[in-house]
Amino acid sequence: MSTVDLARMQFAGTSIYHFLFVPLTIGLAFITALLQTRWHRTDAPEYLRLTKFFGTLLVINVAVGVVTGLVQEFQFGMNWSGYSRFVGDVFGAPLAMEGLAAFFLESTFLALWVFGWNRLSRRVHLATIWAVAAGGVLSAAFIMAANSWMQNPVGYTINSAGRAQLTSIGAVLTNPVFLRSFVHVLLASLITAAVVMLGISAWHLRRGSHAAAFDRSARIALAIIVPATMLNLLVGSELGVTEGKFQPMKIAAAEAQWQSCQPCSFSLFQIGGGADDHDPTKILQVPHLLSLLATNHWDGPVAGMDELQAQYEQQYGPGDYVPNVFVQYWSMRVMAYLGSLVLMIGLWGLWRRKKLADSRLFLRVAVWMIPVPFVINTAGWVLTENGRQPWIVQGLQKTQDAVSASVGTTAVVVSLIVFFVLYGVLALVDWGLMARFARRELAEAPPAEDRAEEPDLAPSY
Repeated sequence: MSTVDLARMQFAGTSIYHFLFVPLTIGLAFITALLQTRWHRTDAPEYLRLTKFFGTLLVINVAVGVVTGLVQEFQFGMNWSGYSRFVGDVFGAPLAMEGLAAFFLESTFLALWVFGWNRLSRRVHLATIWAVAAGGVLSAAFIMAANSWMQNPVGYTINSAGRAQLTSIGAVLTNPVFLRSFVHVLLASLITAAVVMLGISAWHLRRGSHAAAFDRSARIALAIIVPATMLNLLVGSELGVTEGKFQPMKIAAAEAQWQSCQPCSFSLFQIGGGADDHDPTKILQVPHLLSLLATNHWDGPVAGMDELQAQYEQQYGPGDYVPNVFVQYWSMRVMAYLGSLVLMIGLWGLWRRKKLADSRLFLRVAVWMIPVPFVINTAGWVLTENGRQPWIVQGLQKTQDAVSASVGTTAVVVSLIVFFVLYGVLALVDWGLMARFARRELAEAPPAEDRAEEPDLAPSY
């Protein structure tokens, strides 16, 4: 493998690992704020106990997620200095906003929330957890704005030094790719946290522990999963139309569509279709569906990879502009099919919502569903990033030109091994902590007279 391939593998590994924590953090912050709001309004002790229970999982997830995220910042200067020099003036702006505004907002108010029990009034303390949730949303916004600029560069100019220079932060923050992908990520975060919440609640309901409290949390999770998944399937479809406009090669590769077509069918399954097979065997085709997904029109045209390859060679010069088709095709289907599965499980749960504690089969399935949103999120991230190749910035800089010239293969291999070992250890620690606290019993309900008093109860961390 070349140095570029190794550097890509290292960044892909750290990015995918970090992105396991990001959606769960954003979603858990919202769910924790929602539970505390319910306690604030109803004074029901079950909501207070659930707030502290899922808030503990939030704190653990944030602690590990922050560590893994910081590594990515250093990689831009270590392995990707060519990229940093070329687009640092543009890419650095939203990253700086994320660090100076969103990250400090999230971390500061999380500390106030953790240590504010017994010290802040109930209303102020509730505001701190909503500030944490807002910080997570802002953080995702700035990161997605930076990533969307790589997919569809806007609001920049190439200066006399041959580098990209920011001319309009407004254009970056209103990038059509950003607006849709940001909503897509937020909804995915809610779904991820809700599925985790449902699975944990189902585990406790199967054991018969704190049935009343976990029945409530399971119902809340189901009330989030179904509408959020339905909406996200629609948002994802609109994002595909947007990417079809700015990155047609990504959409063609996601269907392994080598020849242009109008109208175009969507294959539910196919055999072949890789770089050496331009005529795959498509199984279970849905007529017109690809045209609809890619253009929002029943008979919309979709450019094939062969046509786009010839077009890009004429526009950018000789080269291979086709991404890994196998990865692109199946990552899209893993995301879509598993997303549909989550929706069906959610509908099943809503149908059984009044008898959840007695629905043994559903509870068992709900527990095993916990890993599914993480697989979906990973597949979506791979679909987004793999589909841009060979560009690191669409139409401006190729990945092979972005790697650090001074970093040799040996250095990348050594750092790659170190990262994988350290991240493996962190994965074990995080999984152990999350599993341990997820299996713990809820804290005992406080006496009624204590609940009526200020300040609030001490935390159970």
